[in-house]
Amino acid sequence: MERYLPVLAMLGLAAALVGTLYLVHLRTAVAPVLSTVAAFRSGLPPREHAVSRFHVRWYAVSLLFLAFDVEMLFMYPWAVVVADVGASAVAEMFVFLSLLMAGVLYAWREGALRWA
Repeated sequence: MERYLPVLAMLGLAAALVGTLYLVHLRTAVAPVLSTVAAFRSGLPPREHAVSRFHVRWYAVSLLFLAFDVEMLFMYPWAVVVADVGASAVAEMFVFLSLLMAGVLYAWREGALRWA
C-alpha cells in the first residue's frame, strides 16, 4: 500500500483542485447577458446558427485536402534525401503518388467532386 501512496496523494490533490475550481465557478458565475453572448457580425443579426451543419460533400473535399496536405508533409523530407538514396526513393514516391491518384480517381468516379 505504501507504493501507491504518492499516486493516491496526487489523485486527491487533483480532485481537490477540480472541486475548488468548480466551487469558484459556482460562486462567481455571472448570468449571461444577451448582448454579450449573441453572435456579432458587423452589427447584423445572424442568419444561421453558429454551429450549423455543412453539406456532406464538403467532408469528401476536406478529406482530399488532408490527403494532399499529408502528401506534402511526406514530400519535404523525401526531397532532402532523394539524392542520397537514389532511384529507389523516386520509385517509392511514384508508388505513393499513384496511390493518392487512385484515391482522387475513386472520389471523382463516386461524384465527390461534383458540386451540383
